[in-house]
Amino acid sequence: MVGITDIWERGIYTDLIRKFMTEGHRLHVVSPAERRMQQPTHLIEEGNCRLLRVKTTNLQKTNSIEKGIGQLMLERNFGRAIKKHLGDVDFDLIIYTTPPITFNRIIKQQKKKSGAVAYLMLKDIFPQNAVDLGMISKGSLLHRLLRRKERNLYETSDHIGCMSPANRDYLLRENPSVAASKVEICPNSIEPVELPPLSEAERHHRRSTYGIPADKTVFVYGGNLGKPQSVNFLLDVIAANEQSRNSHIVIVGDGTEYHRISRWFNSNHPANATLLYAMPKREYDEFIRACDVGMIFLDQRFTIPNYPSRLLSYLECSMPVIMATDTSSDIGPIATRNGYGLWSESGSLKPYMENMERLAASAPLRSEMGERGKRFLLDNYTVDKTYATIISHFKQQ
Repeated sequence: MVGITDIWERGIYTDLIRKFMTEGHRLHVVSPAERRMQQPTHLIEEGNCRLLRVKTTNLQKTNSIEKGIGQLMLERNFGRAIKKHLGDVDFDLIIYTTPPITFNRIIKQQKKKSGAVAYLMLKDIFPQNAVDLGMISKGSLLHRLLRRKERNLYETSDHIGCMSPANRDYLLRENPSVAASKVEICPNSIEPVELPPLSEAERHHRRSTYGIPADKTVFVYGGNLGKPQSVNFLLDVIAANEQSRNSHIVIVGDGTEYHRISRWFNSNHPANATLLYAMPKREYDEFIRACDVGMIFLDQRFTIPNYPSRLLSYLECSMPVIMATDTSSDIGPIATRNGYGLWSESGSLKPYMENMERLAASAPLRSEMGERGKRFLLDNYTVDKTYATIISHFKQQ
């Protein structure tokens, strides 16, 4: 559940919102205003979009107890806010994501009220992701409760868009009651912008601003730093890279594991790595253009096929991608098959470091893979394609 404060910011959800606006649709967007924002529930008018921000507990980058309680309270909080502020609206199309999985009652009510088409964009498979990471015991009372809510949400949804083929296959295999005809591929997507290459002087200036060497291949990890990101292995990679003469690692982000990583940096003082706190989206987009290779990490315990959206920023900047993930995800195989990335299993240090060395040693290879990645993004991961996928069902009604 992403808190949207400005629909004009870039991101996988705001880009899609603007695409619907551009196509002339009247939108009503409901988004959490987490407690840390210290804002009441309020409504914002933005052209043909109304943004309803609902006061909630903290849902992201917080402890598992607060996050769990907040997820369970969301349906009630959202239901009350929608009734009060949008009660007179009849919806034609309802688009929602996971997590959370607790909106089933609201969606059923709105479908009954206005006959809306319900489209689920499946961004995470919960509660199995929590089971994989040892946060919830499989078969426990809480697991059974959440699993029932998950199944009910799939049943209520008229269409389910999955991020990748492996994602779709997993959903159908683990939920045989879900009709295959209503499950399709609807990947993470953005509205790409044209980014001219930086001159050497610009690259050096941007790197020097953050204390990053100008003469090394810079591997960047940007985004959330939590348990799903296999922080133990990330730190192993940073430690092993201290032996390299030609590569430097930059970590940009925040999350529940940020302070742990910060303590490690303060204790070990790595010479070939830099830790930066999360930047505003616009600043981050500018910063990574001065980097060379994008990094993706996923915990090796995952049995669900994740597909991190951070990939899109790397591809947009024509950067090759180096990935260490579980064997369930197909983000690595898709990248290697299409020639824009290198993959190894998370936790296997030697092949990962070999992949790093291969990319660090060859600027022509990085350039070729980066160009392939940009083409793949434009062919597959744009909001134009996502919009067309979703609206095709709406037009059939």
